Amino acid sequence: PREVWSRPTKTPAAPIIPPPHHHCNGLLASRQRRPQISLSPPCAAVVERSKKMAASNLEGVLLGMGNPLLDISAVVDEAFLAKYDVKPNNAILAEDKHLPMYDELSSKENVEYIAGGATQNSIRVAQWMLQTPGATSYMGCIGKDKYGEEMKSAAKAAGVTAHYYEDEAAPTGTCAVCVVGGERSLIANLSAANCYKSEHLKKPENWALVEKAKYIYIAGFFLTVSPESIQLVAEHAAANNKVFLMNLSAPFICEFFRDAQEKVLPYADYIFGNETEARIFSKVRGWETENVEEIALKISQLPLASGKQKRIAVITQGADPVVVAEDGKVKTFPVILLPKEKLVDTNGAGDAFVGGFLSQLVQGKSIEDCVKAGCYAANVIIQQSGCTYPEKPDFN
Repeated sequence: PREVWSRPTKTPAAPIIPPPHHHCNGLLASRQRRPQISLSPPCAAVVERSKKMAASNLEGVLLGMGNPLLDISAVVDEAFLAKYDVKPNNAILAEDKHLPMYDELSSKENVEYIAGGATQNSIRVAQWMLQTPGATSYMGCIGKDKYGEEMKSAAKAAGVTAHYYEDEAAPTGTCAVCVVGGERSLIANLSAANCYKSEHLKKPENWALVEKAKYIYIAGFFLTVSPESIQLVAEHAAANNKVFLMNLSAPFICEFFRDAQEKVLPYADYIFGNETEARIFSKVRGWETENVEEIALKISQLPLASGKQKRIAVITQGADPVVVAEDGKVKTFPVILLPKEKLVDTNGAGDAFVGGFLSQLVQGKSIEDCVKAGCYAANVIIQQSGCTYPEKPDFN
């Protein structure tokens, strides 16, 4: 809005300023007040134009790449976990012994089917927080089947621009989500998700998403599928001064995919993880500490690729404070505590934290604001079944 000044018709003579503490100072001051400013309220057209400009600045700003999986989620008991040799609150890849689990979960009355996969969850939550259609995009591999069609519909409904590679032979990947006492155990049967090829990424219409993005996020799970694709976008981000973000994702990634992880982490401006993953990461590297703050600091100080200035490590700890290591210093931020009776399940909590964090980061907000948004999103998601959310966020 313009400022409208009321201007005098003549230039007034210079005022006579009395000496300090003169009794008429107050009177003169009142006579010499600056003219009043009249601010016109912004018209609807100006407000709408501002919204469109903000939306255009965010279009395609965030890209995610990962393993799209359809979550098959159900509440089970500890005997069910024991039957399939599954540890509570863990994430693993399915073996032959786990395959009958999917049909057994599907037969349960309380079963739910939710479009998931770690990176896709984070991207969907970021999109929800931003409330700007097309601000986010995503790539991964699905099958040409009913579950694949559901995945495409879910991405479109969420406002995410999804360019899936559709495999002709393999079925869409699934993830068994076994919920016991609010805690979740994840067993991923990657199927088509395991078939992603860098050739899909290199196609002009898909590489255009990489070119447009200013922030690129990939969960560590994708290291098991297409490390070549990760390397391509990581090098692109470094060469074009973009922000590249990775997640430790699971203890087994830190243990059994260390070589692939070591190759890409130098490009990461941000590394996310939880306390369990951080401790395994430390153990594998012989750091001889289980102190999460010390580990976060060491992660932030790992070698950087050429052109990278610094790294920030962000470690969540469930109900305990979030640990952030940056510039040789560690800060902790409290989470939003939730009464146990309001907890539905923790599936997607870490993914939601990252999504909330990214939603503010892409807008240039402070680390503190990013963490607050992450904690808000995680708090919302754990009160829902799976990584789902209400129509609109209520975050300030």
